[in-house]
Amino acid sequence: MEKLLPKLCFTLLILLKAFTALAVEKGVISGKVIEEVGGLSIPSAVISVYIDGSEQPIITSATDEDGHFSIKNLKTGNYSIRVSFVGYAPLKVNGIAITEKDFDKNLGALKLTSEQNSLQEVTITFQKPPIEFGADGVTYNVGSTLLAEGSTATDVLKNVPMVQVDIDGNATIAGKRSTRVFIDGKPSDYMTSNIVDLLNVLPSDAIDKIEVLTNPPSKYSGDGEGIINIVMKKGFKVGFNGNVGVSSGLQGNGNTNANASYRGKSYAINGSAAYRYNVGKGDSHNFRENFFPDTTFYYDQYGAYRNHNNGGNFRMGLDWTISPKQSLRLSTNYNLNNSNSNATTDLHYLSEERIENRLRNQHNTGKGNSNNFVFNADYDLQTDTSGGKISLGLNFNTNKNIDFRDYSTTYAQPSTSAPTLQQNNNNTGNRGLNVTFDYEKPIFNKRDRIEAGLAFNYRKNDNDLLIENFNFAAQQFVRNNKLSNQFLYNENIAAAYVSYNYRKVGWGVKTGVRVELTDVAFDLSTGQNYNVKPYLSVFPNLSLNRFYRKRYNIGATYSIRINRPRENTLNPQVNNVDTLNISYGNPNLSPAYTHQFDINFGAFGQKWSFNPRLSYSTSQGVIERYRTVTLIPGSNTARSESTYDNVGTNNSLSLILIGNYRPTNKISANGNFSVIQSNYKSQLNNSLNRDGLSFRGAIGLSMQLPLKTAFESNLNYANNTNAQGRSKGSITSNFSARKVFLSNRLNLRVTINDILGNRANTFYNEGQNFRLENYSTNNTQNFTFSLNYRFTKITVNKTPPPPSPAKPQ
Repeated sequence: MEKLLPKLCFTLLILLKAFTALAVEKGVISGKVIEEVGGLSIPSAVISVYIDGSEQPIITSATDEDGHFSIKNLKTGNYSIRVSFVGYAPLKVNGIAITEKDFDKNLGALKLTSEQNSLQEVTITFQKPPIEFGADGVTYNVGSTLLAEGSTATDVLKNVPMVQVDIDGNATIAGKRSTRVFIDGKPSDYMTSNIVDLLNVLPSDAIDKIEVLTNPPSKYSGDGEGIINIVMKKGFKVGFNGNVGVSSGLQGNGNTNANASYRGKSYAINGSAAYRYNVGKGDSHNFRENFFPDTTFYYDQYGAYRNHNNGGNFRMGLDWTISPKQSLRLSTNYNLNNSNSNATTDLHYLSEERIENRLRNQHNTGKGNSNNFVFNADYDLQTDTSGGKISLGLNFNTNKNIDFRDYSTTYAQPSTSAPTLQQNNNNTGNRGLNVTFDYEKPIFNKRDRIEAGLAFNYRKNDNDLLIENFNFAAQQFVRNNKLSNQFLYNENIAAAYVSYNYRKVGWGVKTGVRVELTDVAFDLSTGQNYNVKPYLSVFPNLSLNRFYRKRYNIGATYSIRINRPRENTLNPQVNNVDTLNISYGNPNLSPAYTHQFDINFGAFGQKWSFNPRLSYSTSQGVIERYRTVTLIPGSNTARSESTYDNVGTNNSLSLILIGNYRPTNKISANGNFSVIQSNYKSQLNNSLNRDGLSFRGAIGLSMQLPLKTAFESNLNYANNTNAQGRSKGSITSNFSARKVFLSNRLNLRVTINDILGNRANTFYNEGQNFRLENYSTNNTQNFTFSLNYRFTKITVNKTPPPPSPAKPQ
């Protein structure tokens, strides 16, 4: 029996491999070739199929007597076709993507122009759908929207299904408590001190697509419950091409950007530059009720602010095909941002009878600047002809942020209270290094793939905070030793993973496991040292997909993710900008683990698609920001303190509905709606035990109109619960119209943001002895005008086209 078992396993393996070898690829490209004038079908037209980047066709076929063609048995990948016939200008169709979930591409009627009217080859691009679905997430093809021109990454993210962008520009996935933003598969939070600054200036013209990964593969770090991956354009077109654009808004904002790429025979160079200027202003009303055993009193605060921000982004990249088996990609990114702010607050102290007994006025000014530099290197080596590949990756990043703020406080009532002056100077620096080694190889006739890899990540954060108070007697600023200190943070994460993907006639299976060893140490200049004991984390991952009848798919996923406490939540430095509302981090935080389950269903018709998702997650030791209010001894004054803690457990159930409808090839409507039930249970504070529903909805419409014009609109709404309250947002909107000139090279776009009014937000917060209501508005209503010019110089292909058959008599 012991000898028979190995032979039996070997025999089964051979049979399985033989069976899969008999299976054929199922990709299909079809269509009909007709005359542009008259619409008559063209039989025997030559159809040549190319793989992207190849100059030689892989398949040559011909249309039948009715002009129809159907190219079958294609593997997944990106293709283009060339249609030619004697007496007509050749037609080339680019951008045909064959995927597991979209393997049947019907190009419709392809019209050939008589050579009398056109002496050059005509090139068109097969339009990708704006939204593509998968069990592990959603892909938003930026190039299929009007926002692809003259916008920024932040503008685009506001319209991506399942993504919510708050008033500060932070992007999160609906139903996920911790979301990370990646750029080209690499974490951007390691690249900049403030990801919002980077997204606000990153030009949309340089973005290819945005992937919303609700169940990230094992290749990715275990951090975060979801990942938003921004994939940049790589400049694959042969020759020289690019664009320049400028936009300006009535609110005083402006944006200019340019990107260009050149592709030679074995290399491609691409680069982009952008500059953005923005004016932000708004006002707020904050009313807090303070309840104590012997007294009740109220704070009624009014505030206003005005910010000026400007920044630039510069990117360069090189793709080099060293040999048929080797390639190297290098890229750099430099980002800078400058800001000036001015804010005022008036705080009215009200007695239990709501009679004002004190009035405090505060004036804050600030200046800040930040810059960061990122260098990426990726090397690929094909190890064999069956698709085996080794990849080496290196990422180095450094950034610096200087923030200087000045606070002046006076008391109008009673006027005998002495004024105070304070200066805060905060210098922050980060350095990081990430090294990866990956190996992948198909086993059974390229229908599966095994991947394995190692990774090491090093991070260092240096946060130096200097606080000075003005001594009126000495007429000089004096260091506040109690609040001034330097925070040093070091993090090392070593990881290993292995995963296996298999697909067969509509079935898809992905499974993997990732192991990470985390070592963290941090300390303060005051002498406090914190050494976190190294901990090992295991992240299993499983995804099942089933495609059937060419129009349905169902999938299920499971994964474990981690939310690590990092410097922003661990740093115990006190922020006392408002002495009655202070905040600080908690150095005793522990990581929180989340188990995630998702079920996905998709139905696809010729003109529509519908994709409902059901997601359940349960988290232990959730890291949550919470507020407590305490009475200052000897006074009728209460101070609010905000910090972080592992508040307990959270169970969340989400229903997400995503749909798209295309009644014609020139009109597309899409919508998505999310409802999330959250249940908090905390041993820390019974005020944190809360059930609540969160809602998010969005609808969009795009239309291709006559005279080379187009229209696009989007409406969004969000209403979210948290551990101590609720954040209720207003409806946000975006309306864009575009007109194209100069043979599609020049386009003018007009955008109206928030036509219904400036964005308003309402926030409710409640604890054991306080109740808080906050209302705020921001100047988001704006008219923006954008002008964009595209230039292209394509290298002439010297390879003669395939011969065309004689025209039938």
